[in-house]
Amino acid sequence: MENGVFVGGGGPGHGEKQWLDLGYANRHGLIAGATGTGKTVTLQILAEGFSQAGVPVFMADVKGDLAGLAVAGRPDHKLHDAFMARCATIGFDTFAYDAFPVTFWDLFGQQGHPVRATVAEMGPHLLSRLLDLSEAQEGVLNIAFRLSDEEGLPLLDLADLRAMLVWIGENRANLALRYGTISTASIGAIQRRLLVLENQGGTGFFGEPALRLSDLMRRAPDGRGQVNILAADRLMTAPRLYATFLLWLLSELFEELPEVGDPDKPKLVFFFDEAHLLFDDAPKALVDKVEQVARLIRSKGVGVYFITQAPDDIPEDILGQLGNRIQHALRAFTARDRNALRMAAETYRANPDFDTEAAIREVGVGEAVTSMLQAKGVPGIVQRTLIRPPSSQLGPISPEERAAIRAASDLGARYDAATDRHSAHEILRARAEAAALAAEAAEAEEEDLPLERREYRTARRYSGTRVGRSSARKPRKGPSFGEAMGRMVMKELTGTTGRRLVRGVLGGLFKGR
Repeated sequence: MENGVFVGGGGPGHGEKQWLDLGYANRHGLIAGATGTGKTVTLQILAEGFSQAGVPVFMADVKGDLAGLAVAGRPDHKLHDAFMARCATIGFDTFAYDAFPVTFWDLFGQQGHPVRATVAEMGPHLLSRLLDLSEAQEGVLNIAFRLSDEEGLPLLDLADLRAMLVWIGENRANLALRYGTISTASIGAIQRRLLVLENQGGTGFFGEPALRLSDLMRRAPDGRGQVNILAADRLMTAPRLYATFLLWLLSELFEELPEVGDPDKPKLVFFFDEAHLLFDDAPKALVDKVEQVARLIRSKGVGVYFITQAPDDIPEDILGQLGNRIQHALRAFTARDRNALRMAAETYRANPDFDTEAAIREVGVGEAVTSMLQAKGVPGIVQRTLIRPPSSQLGPISPEERAAIRAASDLGARYDAATDRHSAHEILRARAEAAALAAEAAEAEEEDLPLERREYRTARRYSGTRVGRSSARKPRKGPSFGEAMGRMVMKELTGTTGRRLVRGVLGGLFKGR
């Protein structure tokens, strides 16, 4: 098949060659199987095939093995003879070792170009999912985003969001008239969750320059699609951040890309490794969102492939959207495993030559049960398939090789250095400083006035009654005990204690603004 990605096939006891038709590659797919059955190699050869066809790829490298795509395999590799034998068995006559154009990314900026998104781009819904907020706390976060738009306070990084929450806490009495009661406990809970996110290393993810989707959809000068590899070994220690980031990326693709219908080949293929992390303890609203994106992003020319250990890790409504399937071996040690195996077998179009359930249990490492979409999008009959060997290096590359590839990338000048634009944190800090200066100026002006004028102003400020000039000039008899005590209090107010009280009142008023 000229317009397809060769997957494998052939050999004794195996079916015909299996190709993934590029015209149906945006109908999504599933790669499943137990640990150690060959899912990573299958992911590698699919990335090679898409790149060779000019289709950009984005994938997460959980174990570091996929970095080998950047380096050609070598004939002196210990599996070279096995590779050649496999190629002869499945009739892969055009096999050759080759390297592919790779760009390395890393949310933490250590093993690749930093990946950043602004807090505003993430949005309150996904951010609430990332922070695991309650409904009341998510409501406060929605207020923060609304006020950010209304007050012209851009939310770019976590410092902006923290400053915004502090401002909301100080003005919650006035804001309650528009948005309802705002609990300081909810604000405090959000701030603590942000602290946990910072401790997990999430601070660097939020900020600028933000990732441009066009930089994920590039082609190399020779026409091959760019392979974007996200270093995820450290990221997997924060699984919620990992899942939220990939869901955000899918949502951004869905929002920004134009409709293209059914193209001859995808504009981008997105591999979601360890897909169960997206759905573990996920609320129904989030699962519905993923289903909507998976169903509609096909018309944007994006194919989404979920990689997981068992098909039942993925909700049925989403599993039904995955047309191209590569199922490696499943082990049935428990009742749950046997049930998952039976359900997996029932999702394939039966082959009269063998029992699908038995085949899924029996296939060895480097083998799989496959079903690809055929003409008019009809699922193909399930086949036992020998997966073809990869052309690129099998396994990780050295840190020196990774550093050299990163240094040669032209994207380093755009992403490696962070920028700090004027945003909510700086704006609110400037307002607070201006309020403090105004309070100091008012205090200085008060101190420069003559004593009688200060007493007059102080009397008006705190007595609540108007003091007339004529009454101030009238001769008076000796002061009564109450009047004497009042003068002593007024004198104290015009002194140091009084200035502190005035500063506190003015400071509160300015902060309220």
